[in-house]
This record gives sequence, structure tokens and C-alpha cells, in this order.
Amino acid sequence: MNFPELKSFLDEKVELYNNPNFIQSDPVQIPHLFSQKEDIEIAGFLSATIAWGNRKIIIKNAHKMIDLMGNAPYDFVMTHTENDLERLGSFVHRTFNGQDFASFIKGLQHIYKNHNGLEAVFSKNQETNSMQKSISEFKKVFFEILHQNRTQKHISDPMNGSAAKRINMYLRWMCRQDNKGIDLGIWKSISPSLLSCPLDIHSGNVARKLGLLTRKQNDGKALLELDSKLREFDPNDPTKYDFALFGLGVFEGF
Repeated sequence: MNFPELKSFLDEKVELYNNPNFIQSDPVQIPHLFSQKEDIEIAGFLSATIAWGNRKIIIKNAHKMIDLMGNAPYDFVMTHTENDLERLGSFVHRTFNGQDFASFIKGLQHIYKNHNGLEAVFSKNQETNSMQKSISEFKKVFFEILHQNRTQKHISDPMNGSAAKRINMYLRWMCRQDNKGIDLGIWKSISPSLLSCPLDIHSGNVARKLGLLTRKQNDGKALLELDSKLREFDPNDPTKYDFALFGLGVFEGF
């Protein structure tokens, strides 16, 4: 396909999958449970953190995380006791366990008490056409608390060559302004034009088949290559094509 044909094809797939029916099969449903800004962004952050593996299990465990916080994420983060954190000990999603969960609660409290919240931290260090430095700096701030070294692996660092799929997906949820009702778009200080596609095995394989990506690994260099292509299609809203790539891979077996 030439450029106009490929853009038309992808735009059609965006229209097909970027609709409210997508929510019921995606972890984005978790932040949609809430109306308060802080609840939305905390629920989204924790859900995105465990978003790898089987999608049904991801969603089930994300709901469990919210239940363990009494269905009040922000209140739990800000007012939890040590006994409350002990209650998280039974949680496990793949390699993310109860100790990691407790550290994340402490990290989030640190962010809200000392750094004016998640949006304020992520909105710093923005670069032209990239949020990757912001993600890297966010990780440093998040882990200023006492924590086990093993817990750091659950937030990727783009400056170490990672595609940071889950954090980029989270930023799409929080920042992308969309009238279809999937991405929540509650953060106004970060332009959707800066966002990167959540690159995983599905979107990567589809992108390669469509000639959007030549690099074989799904790493930071591949993300940069894919981002540059998607910005040619829509420089103001490049991550809308995540719906097309993901939908083609997961729902159509493209």
C-alpha cells in the first residue's frame, strides 16, 4: 500500500476499534469506574502497571487491586495504615506481588504529598515529540521512597532502551483527548501530540507487516521508529493508531 492507502486503511481501523465497546475487554475499564481525578489516575496507573499477560486475568486482578483498597484508591493511598498494607500481601499478578503493591502505594503517597500528584510529575521534562524523558524522571521520583530493588522493574525506563509499553499506554489513557469515550483525557498539561504508541508484541508484529517498523526488537529504538511513522499520519494524535494496530493484531489476527 502507498501512503494514502495505508493511512486510509489505518483510519478505518481506528474508527472500528476506537469506540465504547472496546472498554469491556480492556484494562482501561478500571479507571472508568471513577469520577474523581485522583481516583481515576491512581486506578489507571495501578491497572497499567500489571497490564501484561492474559487480558482477562489482567482485568480480574486489577479489579482485585481496587477491592483491596476499599474501592477508594486516592483515600487509601493518602490515609493507609501499616495494617492496611499488610492486607495487600496476598496479591500477586505474575511477578508483581504484595510487597510491590505496598511499595507502589507508598510511592503514590509520596507523589501526592510531596510532588503535587501524578500529572504534575509526568508533565515535567517534556521534550519535542516525546514523553520518554518524563517517564524516566518520573521513575526516579517515584522510587525516592524506601523500597526493594526488585520493585523497580515494574516501571520501565526509556532511557535504558525500553519501549515502556505500559506507561505509554497509561499516558494515552490520561492525556489523549477523544470524543469516543475510551481514553479519559483528564490531564490537560500534556499534549496528545507528544504521546508514544504502546508497543507490544501485537502492535509490533502488525506494524512490521504494514511496513511501519523494520526493527525486530520491541525496544526503545523500535518505538522511536514507529512513532515517527505514526506522526506522519497524524502529528496531533499519533497514538490513536494504537487502536488500529492492536485491533488488527488481537481481534483480527492480522
